[in-house]
Amino acid sequence: MRRVLTTLAILLAAGTALAHGPTPQKVDQTITIRATPDAVWKVVGPFGGIGAWHPDVAKVEATGGDGAGAVRKVTLKRGGTLVEGLDEWKGAERTYSYRMSDPDLDALPVSSYSATLTVTPDGDGAKVEWMGRFYRGDTGNEPPENLSDAAGKEAMNRYFAEGLKGLKAKLEGGPQR
Repeated sequence: MRRVLTTLAILLAAGTALAHGPTPQKVDQTITIRATPDAVWKVVGPFGGIGAWHPDVAKVEATGGDGAGAVRKVTLKRGGTLVEGLDEWKGAERTYSYRMSDPDLDALPVSSYSATLTVTPDGDGAKVEWMGRFYRGDTGNEPPENLSDAAGKEAMNRYFAEGLKGLKAKLEGGPQR
């Protein structure tokens, strides 16, 4: 009987070790812009204004302004839609936090994410930091490659980096895509 219990315990432990879900992933992108933090915030601060500076955005439908609970529906040029809800907006501190409401794997291969965008002084200019935390598109134990942690991280890094480059170009007068 003892041998049977030991065998069962080993099998249960092995099954538990194999049956783990996804771990949260993080991305963090920053860019320095030759403009005052207030000038940068004027462009990037409005929650519904992402279409004015992010080159991947085709259109934005926003409701609720910059108050907690505001929603923006971001349609991407390459396809897919991101529905995002504003959790917190602090104009005086030049920061806001939001989260995805409904996943759209055509837009980004992630099942959920939350993000914070912050503008701070940096010498004569401003630093913009965009941080996100997310889970891969397929939260099962063996996701397909296109919905894996690596795919999610690559897509989120690309989306944030392209957005920050677009913001810099808008404020500094460079080309946007």
